[in-house]
Amino acid sequence: MPRAPAPAGPPPTEATLREAALAHLARYATTRAGLLAVLDRRIARWLRAAEGDETAGEAAVAARAAARVVADKMVALGVVDDAAFAASRARSLARAGRSRRAVAAHLAARGIDAEAARAVLPDDPEAELAAAVALARRRRLGPFRNVADEPARRLKELAAFARAGFSRDVAERAMGMAFDAAEALLRAAREG
Repeated sequence: MPRAPAPAGPPPTEATLREAALAHLARYATTRAGLLAVLDRRIARWLRAAEGDETAGEAAVAARAAARVVADKMVALGVVDDAAFAASRARSLARAGRSRRAVAAHLAARGIDAEAARAVLPDDPEAELAAAVALARRRRLGPFRNVADEPARRLKELAAFARAGFSRDVAERAMGMAFDAAEALLRAAREG
């Protein structure tokens, strides 16, 4: 026998949305757009539970407006900082072997505008090479592979770099590095 749905409860208010925002921010770093998405999902869940209530639509509109107020207050307090989030995420993704293009796409998906993303993305070819070498290490490509260099394997490795967003020049440089030089570059990128 199916359970009856739980009652919807009172509509979300600015106070309850602020508490939800603080609970989310205590666990996760996010952008203003990300925080708004979390709060909007909470409102949507309440709205589904309140289906059939004539006043639910008006309450949802008021709750969405309150969610924007809460997000703006979090930004004003400095709890949500899109620039700091972008800088931190860009460093982390580059260390993990993501290309400049992939990092820019990731930041755009998180609601970071193009100007802020350009400000945090390194325009250094050595940083891009370090990210490519990190990918090579993780995927066991180039200097980190265990098999002999064969033409078919080389093309597959170039394709892996291309899918990750690296240019052919950067991929060729990463694949052509000696193991010790690649390890030294990764060590320097981690420290600096």
